[in-house]
Amino acid sequence: MGNRFSRREVLGIGLGAAAIGAYSMAGAATNSEQVQGKNDEQPVDAAGININKKNADDLERVLILRTSPVAVKMILKEDEIPKDAVRPKKDRGYHLTQCQAFAMSRRDKTTVAMLKQDNWCPTAVMAYGLVEKPASVNQWSHPYDTFDYGKYIGIVTAPLGMADFEPDVVLVYAKPAQLRGLLLSMKTADVPEVRHHFFPPSCGWSIVNPVKEGKYYIVLPDPGEYQRALTEEGDLIFSIPQVKMAEMMAGLRKNEHGPFSYRDHQMFMETDFPLPELYKEMFKKWGMDTE
Repeated sequence: MGNRFSRREVLGIGLGAAAIGAYSMAGAATNSEQVQGKNDEQPVDAAGININKKNADDLERVLILRTSPVAVKMILKEDEIPKDAVRPKKDRGYHLTQCQAFAMSRRDKTTVAMLKQDNWCPTAVMAYGLVEKPASVNQWSHPYDTFDYGKYIGIVTAPLGMADFEPDVVLVYAKPAQLRGLLLSMKTADVPEVRHHFFPPSCGWSIVNPVKEGKYYIVLPDPGEYQRALTEEGDLIFSIPQVKMAEMMAGLRKNEHGPFSYRDHQMFMETDFPLPELYKEMFKKWGMDTE
């Protein structure tokens, strides 16, 4: 972490591809070895791992995601921390912001455990109840909900496809068109289950509210995610609480090749394109042309 690059340098042509690609491959290889080692030492629920991997594979394939969906779990005690998890301060001697931990999990395929002492931003430790939220915070921050103080000791994030735990929530970083394909695979009855929040802090709104309310959340990455975690300008965060995961994945798979599928919904500019029958019926009632 000693070398520092500007966002433009990292995301620029050449350096961005080489640096991020090389680092991601190295991180993925190291983490794969760690997961394998853990599985040899302490078997985990194979069914749960398979579900996570299947969900991750399908999300990445159907939506053509550029980074991994992130499995997130709030932890009550240290023995819930996966053996392969990186604890930034203890293992590597540096601190992270929570959005940087999200980035390591989704881009570098790293499992990260963030306890109070690992954090380098006050917002996450307040949002997750790792410290008491002082009243003065409302003078400089947008309002946000928190977990009860002392309920959790920290948070674990991992690429969903490699997570050996049941996530409390899954984060998908997606472009608007990818998110549209995901949302339009849902039943219309589920529309009221989708909430949104477009103000900071994204590390709070993407985790706390979906877990507490059991609702989907669309969250705009805040300036910290952009500046410190190198989140791309066009990304949105879609939070899927555990209680919604199975239903949402069923809809995505069913509509993989449907009329609003992201993979199959190609752009075209065609005048007088063939009208769906529903359109024709409506146009006839309104006295409009159908041919």
